[in-house]
Amino acid sequence: MIPFEEAYDLVMKHVTPAGTERVNMPESQDRILAEDIFSDIDMPPFNKSAVDGFACRMEDLDKDLEVIETIPAGKTPEFIVSSGTCSRIMTGAMIPEGTDCVIMVEETKILENGKMRCSIRQTSPNICFQGEDIKAGDLVLPKGTLIKPQHIAVLAAAGAVNPKVSVRVHVGILSTGDELVEPEHIPAPSKIRNTNAFQLAAQVSDAGAIPQYGGIAADTEISLSAMISDSLDRNDLVLLTGGVSMGDFDYVPKVMKELDIELIFKSVAIQPGRPTVFGKRGNQFVFGLPGNPVSSFVLFEVLVKPFLLKMMGYENGPEILHLPLGTDFRRNKSTRKSLIPVRIENGMVFPVEYHGSAHINAFTRANGILTIEIGRTEMLKGEIADVRSL
Repeated sequence: MIPFEEAYDLVMKHVTPAGTERVNMPESQDRILAEDIFSDIDMPPFNKSAVDGFACRMEDLDKDLEVIETIPAGKTPEFIVSSGTCSRIMTGAMIPEGTDCVIMVEETKILENGKMRCSIRQTSPNICFQGEDIKAGDLVLPKGTLIKPQHIAVLAAAGAVNPKVSVRVHVGILSTGDELVEPEHIPAPSKIRNTNAFQLAAQVSDAGAIPQYGGIAADTEISLSAMISDSLDRNDLVLLTGGVSMGDFDYVPKVMKELDIELIFKSVAIQPGRPTVFGKRGNQFVFGLPGNPVSSFVLFEVLVKPFLLKMMGYENGPEILHLPLGTDFRRNKSTRKSLIPVRIENGMVFPVEYHGSAHINAFTRANGILTIEIGRTEMLKGEIADVRSL
């Protein structure tokens, strides 16, 4: 059994990049950017009005001004504004030559003779100046960015319609155990529904990879070997749940060795999740996760997900929050690092009701995972805790 920190370092050390490809911009969401993006234009690309109103000269605010044209957004001004004149202008429209400010429409009045009279004698420019946000050639998105909707807008503004992104990793998912039936079936006595596979598929998708469910392997070496081999033929990474501890029918480590999968480790000092296996064969990888749903959920979040993201080019580590506990917390044993479901509320951390590694429903009320280090049996209210947000 190795410390979690050592297991994490070993996993990340063995990451093999998934490669890159170019995709259409709308398809790049939740992908990892594989190139720096530079703007090909100034943003804004021209001086534009920040408000609806009248473009004029600051020195003319005490005069009644002739309105010489109306400038909607998208139209190039036709006339130069000179002394005694102004142009009606809409938000986002190009500022006409000769002006240095825009008076908001609320601060103006149109007279019977058609001229505009301003009710104020000074104003801020109300102009978004060319290049004040970004200049042509500026770096707008660095390589390694996890592309979210706000990044799509920047890609569009920079004209990056075919960004280079990391290839999405294909992840095979297998469940093991004669006790499992698929969710559409009512379990017979001694049977349970297969939840892990669908939970993991959702987690894989959420990480930006492509899940492929391969079914339930029976508790035989022949069945398990055949299904792992088939999954490796079609995927970059295989996730198994169950069959990894010390029971008479826990064949995963043995079968992995028979398939020439190098075992990097097979036990981690963490709770839940001690019987976690990691192995590799060439540039393919296998994680054997415990069968209890909380164990598989948590180990994916803290071990598999960072590995997947790094394969796809994401270099940032997990975000760890440092927040005070809202109540005392105690546990009976301290020989392993513990990961506890918690709720973050009003800047404080509260453990949720949790009955152990089969109690996956506890995580429906949790939005974080609290870390309790080896040797600690209690943490007191107000103590600063390390929490990974979910």
